[in-house]
Amino acid sequence: MKKTDSCIIEQSKITVNGDLVFESQNQIFHEFAKEAYKGLALSYPKFHKMDSLSKLAFLAAEMILKEEDHSRTAVVFANRSSSLDTDFKYQESINSQENYFPSPAVFVYTLPNICVGEISIRHKMQTENAFFVLDELDEEFLNNYAEQILLSGKADKVLCGWTELYQENYKAFVYLLTL
Repeated sequence: MKKTDSCIIEQSKITVNGDLVFESQNQIFHEFAKEAYKGLALSYPKFHKMDSLSKLAFLAAEMILKEEDHSRTAVVFANRSSSLDTDFKYQESINSQENYFPSPAVFVYTLPNICVGEISIRHKMQTENAFFVLDELDEEFLNNYAEQILLSGKADKVLCGWTELYQENYKAFVYLLTL
């Protein structure tokens, strides 16, 4: 398999194939993501409604996928914290004395694979996708899974990666694989 492109997002920096493409002084992820979206001139109105994990995954994917046809690109992501960051926000909306019912806008993001769905919708992907919760980044596992998808003929490319976000600790390492 061949790794064609990669993106790393951490510590308020975005690098693509080793080149710094965006940097912010803002250490708060939500603000950094907003600055990156604007600074990179991205255009996808649903971005502003996404939870932080989806924004992290979306930004990394956009750096690699761009505006090309990705209908035959699969997605295989993993992280350690699942959707725990959003789960806490949802629990807060349940516990809030001011609300009569929990927030449906937050509830939709209480599954980690929603970030994969956001990317798939954006790029009209019509292939396999998976999201794994692992103790740590296991690139060999992700690559083996991606290889099976590629060998099956169900996809021409696989966007793989680690998209970990919990509170203000985050890292995305996303890369594109082909045969």
